Amino acid sequence: MSKWRVFWRRYWGGVLTVVLVLALFLIPLPYYIEGPGSANNLKSFVTVKGHPDRHSGKFMLTSVLTAPARPITWLYAELNPHYSVVRAAEMTDNQDDATYNKVQTFYMQSAINEAIATAYRAANATYHKTYRGIYVLAVQSQSKFHSAIKVGDTITKINGRHFSNAAGYQTYIAKQGIGQKVTVTYRHNHTTKKVTAPLIKLSTHRAGIGITLTDNVKVTTKIPVKVDPGEIGGPSAGLMFSLQIYQQLTTQNLRHGRKIAGTGTIAADGSVGEIGGIDKKIIAAKKAGATLFFAPYVKPTKALLALEEQHQTNYQLAKATAKKYAPAMRVVPVTTFKQAVHYLETHK
Repeated sequence: MSKWRVFWRRYWGGVLTVVLVLALFLIPLPYYIEGPGSANNLKSFVTVKGHPDRHSGKFMLTSVLTAPARPITWLYAELNPHYSVVRAAEMTDNQDDATYNKVQTFYMQSAINEAIATAYRAANATYHKTYRGIYVLAVQSQSKFHSAIKVGDTITKINGRHFSNAAGYQTYIAKQGIGQKVTVTYRHNHTTKKVTAPLIKLSTHRAGIGITLTDNVKVTTKIPVKVDPGEIGGPSAGLMFSLQIYQQLTTQNLRHGRKIAGTGTIAADGSVGEIGGIDKKIIAAKKAGATLFFAPYVKPTKALLALEEQHQTNYQLAKATAKKYAPAMRVVPVTTFKQAVHYLETHK
């Protein structure tokens, strides 16, 4: 074989290798990968004026790493027990990246607001809660308001009526009847607008606008507080933010030098709600040296377990993961913020 043939064979072999390597790292797939994220010290996230956190130990915010899948990361996730592969449509609810990120940012801001209110109420510190209206997280394609109302808008009135919570809006709308026209007042990019259209039949067989929603609440406090979550989104930081803010407000030493991680949403009544990816958060907490982990608790029933991630409640999945991969970590079930505080006060 001539030298030129050898040269060209090696040349095209090298080109093909480069193309294959680039394809492994760059070709987008219709999936996302999820894995253990970080466990960040909340001291760097929370500032309460005149109330610095001087106690040892850490309250840690755990997160799940999510990223669009590429062939090489898809393969890694399939082979790694701490990672999973999720369809992109399931992850983003068929939203584009900008819309999905906007929703996650609002979820985080809502979690921060409820965490502040919960902590200040428990510490008997002055705060004021203003209900702005319904924040639009998604609009159904069959909604008659689809062309006007967009994700990120806030609905403030229905037929000129403002309510103090989402349930008030939903009850009023349901009473109007399917096909009945209503006028919706909403805020879009800091501008107030109105649109009139008929209500549709929801999957619950009740009348509705056809949107996915959550409450848009603003909390103001007498003692200034600032919470900066950085690039982290979603609603699952509520419980841990509440504990960090509460400790700083009261100057109590709840940690006693311990590294305490956890997760869970926080509701207006202080109840702790379930979240996704808790098994991955256990791994993140272990890597950060946490010895205690707060996990949301709900009573397991057959109907609930049929819908749960891996058919286990948050607490069951967290406990099973810790038993296998972090046996030195204690997983504590909590249903409310007060229960978490009580545990810390009585287990020093």
